[in-house]
Amino acid sequence: MTVPAALLRGFQQEDVNFLLTNRIPRQLLTLFMGWFSKIEQPLVSRVSIAAWSLLADLHLEAAKKERFSSLHDCFVRELKPGARPVCADPGVLTSPCDAIVGACGRLHGTEVLQAKGFPYTLRDLLGDDSLVSAYRDAAYATLRITSTMYHRFHAPHDCRVRRVTYFSGDTWNVNPIALSRVEKLFCKNERAMIQARLDAGGHEVLMVPVAAVLVASIRLHFLEDLLHLHYRGPNVIECDARFAKGEEMGWFQHGSTILVFAPRGFALHEGVQEGAAIRAGQPLMRLP
Repeated sequence: MTVPAALLRGFQQEDVNFLLTNRIPRQLLTLFMGWFSKIEQPLVSRVSIAAWSLLADLHLEAAKKERFSSLHDCFVRELKPGARPVCADPGVLTSPCDAIVGACGRLHGTEVLQAKGFPYTLRDLLGDDSLVSAYRDAAYATLRITSTMYHRFHAPHDCRVRRVTYFSGDTWNVNPIALSRVEKLFCKNERAMIQARLDAGGHEVLMVPVAAVLVASIRLHFLEDLLHLHYRGPNVIECDARFAKGEEMGWFQHGSTILVFAPRGFALHEGVQEGAAIRAGQPLMRLP
């Protein structure tokens, strides 16, 4: 195949992918998928999971269960004990989830990189001027959870969660194609901002789970309400929840992205770079 032909083919594939996952009634399809995935009928469950396995690289060897009551049950599966060892080094902030590392590094002031040539600002994402000031020049990592990955997320360190801010929004796909085409995508999608204070040094970190098409629901163990497209409760939710490092905090109904921000003095751990695979419990950043 000639180079121009190969480029044309790649362009067409990207166009088709973007069209199929974004130029659709995203919220309607997301609500439908939420209903369909919870159908607890053995034949529907088996056929759905089998079709998913054919279309994607789905590995269930580490799953705690061998049989699932529904597609949703498989999406939010727990793992066998010890499947995700947690780095015990107190000087390390660990990854809250299994992921592919996206844009990462250090902020330029309050500007964050979504993808090459597509920045967004902390103000657009967080909507809180005091937090914008606190996280100026922060270290950050974009953690993309693909559809077949383990979808639960965990505390990156011994910490106390004192506040969650919920932002209702759209459900754009968060794959690399969309990130390189839709400006300020993370700032447009449904998301929850989790503020956590570490026991170590009193440092604060932010975790921002961002929902996406087909997966617009975020379950946090320490909140009574499920955060989803029909949620109409308070946007700012005060709480007081303690977590040990590696303890489960919640899950997505499918997969999406978690943005992690840590203030100046933190630095990405060796080997954490764009395109790298990381698992929950593995080193993500070093504390000051």
